[in-house]
Amino acid sequence: MHKHKSNPILDAKLDAVSLSIKQSIKNLDSFTHVRGESLYVDDVNIRQGTFHAVVFDAPKAHGHIKHIDYSKAEALEGVERIFTYKDIPGKNQIGGIIPDEPLFAEDDIHFWGMPIALIVAESEFIARKARALIEIDIEELPVITTAKQAKAKGSFINAPRSFSLGDSEKAFKDCEYVFEGETFSNGQEHLYIEAQGAYAEPLENGNIKITSSTQGPTAVQKTIAQVLGVAMHKIEVDVTRLGGGFGGKEDQATPWAVMTALATFHLNQSVKLILNRHDDLRMTGKRHPYESTYKIGLSKDLKIMAYEVEFLQNSGAAADLSPAIAERTLFHATNSYFVPHVKTTVISCKTNLPPNTAFRGFGGPQGMFVIESAIAKAACEIGVPARVIQEANLLDENDTFSYGQVAKKVEAKNTWSSATELFNITLLEQEVETFNANNSNFKKGLALMPITFGISFTNTPMNHARALVHIYLDGSIGISTAAVEMGQGVNTKMMQIASEVFSIPIEKIKIETTNTTRVANTSPSAASSTADLNGKATLKACKALLKRLISVASEDLNISEEHIQLKDEYVYTHGEKSNLSWTELISKTMLKRVALTENAHYATPEIHFDKTKEKGHPFAYHVYGTAIIIVTVDCTRGTYEFDAVKIVHDYGKSMSEGIDLGQVEGALAQGIGWMTMEEIAYNDEGRLLSNALSTYKIPDLFSVPKEVEVLPVKTDGHELAILKSKAVGEPPLMYGIGAYFALQNAIRAFNPKYDLKFHAPMTPEKVLMSLYENK
Repeated sequence: MHKHKSNPILDAKLDAVSLSIKQSIKNLDSFTHVRGESLYVDDVNIRQGTFHAVVFDAPKAHGHIKHIDYSKAEALEGVERIFTYKDIPGKNQIGGIIPDEPLFAEDDIHFWGMPIALIVAESEFIARKARALIEIDIEELPVITTAKQAKAKGSFINAPRSFSLGDSEKAFKDCEYVFEGETFSNGQEHLYIEAQGAYAEPLENGNIKITSSTQGPTAVQKTIAQVLGVAMHKIEVDVTRLGGGFGGKEDQATPWAVMTALATFHLNQSVKLILNRHDDLRMTGKRHPYESTYKIGLSKDLKIMAYEVEFLQNSGAAADLSPAIAERTLFHATNSYFVPHVKTTVISCKTNLPPNTAFRGFGGPQGMFVIESAIAKAACEIGVPARVIQEANLLDENDTFSYGQVAKKVEAKNTWSSATELFNITLLEQEVETFNANNSNFKKGLALMPITFGISFTNTPMNHARALVHIYLDGSIGISTAAVEMGQGVNTKMMQIASEVFSIPIEKIKIETTNTTRVANTSPSAASSTADLNGKATLKACKALLKRLISVASEDLNISEEHIQLKDEYVYTHGEKSNLSWTELISKTMLKRVALTENAHYATPEIHFDKTKEKGHPFAYHVYGTAIIIVTVDCTRGTYEFDAVKIVHDYGKSMSEGIDLGQVEGALAQGIGWMTMEEIAYNDEGRLLSNALSTYKIPDLFSVPKEVEVLPVKTDGHELAILKSKAVGEPPLMYGIGAYFALQNAIRAFNPKYDLKFHAPMTPEKVLMSLYENK
């Protein structure tokens, strides 16, 4: 048996490895995406005899079920069976953080769209026809649709939480300026291209395999086991990729997978459930709407001395991920600013809407919108540009956040000064002023938006990942991790890591599907941490394998290990190419019975948070950036176009500039959409009105900024980011918040009597009314 001896010199070289990642690499999924060859749940080759399912959901938002008649539906030819809560062998419960959400309604319904039953039939058409035949009698109860209503009625998900720093009450007394106000930021529909869905198939011995469109395979596995009353090892969950997630498939992909598993459990036949767009819109939760009140105090030199805010979070009818999202709102309540005296409180309010859920930014954007609104209000009242207050209060090294973490490697001022200098903010402002002076029917507005966003799951135990790496006999490699590819390019980054560690072409590497039998007990792909956590685990596994290979090469060539390296599919000694190729090395390693498989585990070091004290060090690092947004408003029609967004962003040391740039541009467009045009609307009865793409508008090619320029800030990166390449999924969405304030500045240029309001989104209708308010 070949034995491995410790080599301190080699160990030090491996620990200090800094990979020269090729910056030009593209997302390797693009080829199959544009050719229509990428596989999703709906593309799975189904077994003969597979049944198709449709969900029967509540046609009212709140009430008591008096009677349901399934007889006509059950009698329809082709209907196999209708499942309700009575068919659940385990627990009728899918709640994660708080067990308050049944899979199927029992006696009461709590939101319009709440699942009541699953119709399983020979085809989806038959199942939908059967759904129309079900008769239900509901005793209606009062409906709560807003957070303020819920607070007034004492309807809450859990107890409020507060973060504090200093003594805000005392600090306000010493402030030169004190302002108060309220804000509203609406929800946002995820509108992933691929709707929610799952496919369940029976295996032998009562095992079930689920192909699911989920960001959290382990959560799906655990919940199915709980509902079916079986052990987790009986359930296998597999994910190839998602056609978009944005947080909407972190928790809310689970019920559909559970339903298919329940039907397969009873029928011993495969079952497929794919929601159509209308069902998906109606039954799933959105980004949380927030109704907030703030108080801000500034010194004479415009330092923010005190800040208080109460966030009312519209959680919907069940907890879902609301408590964690509320927590992240508190973490980001002061955005990029140091405020010595802070008190922030968040209340998760229970309403009769679908349970709201994770959405890119996870509560952070809602928190940032409030402080930016408070700054805009203060600037207007004092008579200075908002950017003067923003710049005067930017975070500096060793400043303390309200949750106790001390800011390190701070790039807030660096990105701000880089943006204002590189893009010449003085000239841009002059151009806006000149345009406005020379145009009466069109006005421009300009705003700056700095961002500071923490990277980690704020629930510390979730910050871990594993990677399973196989080197096959021919030198090709297979990698399994918990990372779920949903368009962000994480698979490409995992392949880059292995390619560079072993110095082999990326074509020799395959990323396996995300599967609970290969990599178990995983955190979801969320919190912008997927590449960091799974990448670190992959790097750890590859380095362990590399060490073994070097040991074998050392013995075979009779050369000391520290003089050996792998380069371009060959072993090099003393910097010179030897005759030992990569493939031959793998063969020799196998013959010596040295393991060519490694299972590595990574847990983020240093982070911790004490919820009893609301203090700690919850984030591995922060991402910084500054955006300049310029808009032109048609003051006759209320319509607008974003002329340019100019950004200096903190990528760290980017692994793939192309992939990261795509994430910035996509997140920016989504953030602008949330702030300007994507308006979720429910009526007073709790029925979704924005229930189609004719009534819910998202940014298209004609509504995105005409020009987007993104420059990387010069920085050393952060060692807790994978290869010092910082997370890029969520932070850029917050740049879109600046769009709201650019619009307000354009409105004020036309109508100086306009009273600032902070009610997002700023739709063209609201712009038009604001342009002529008080005129």
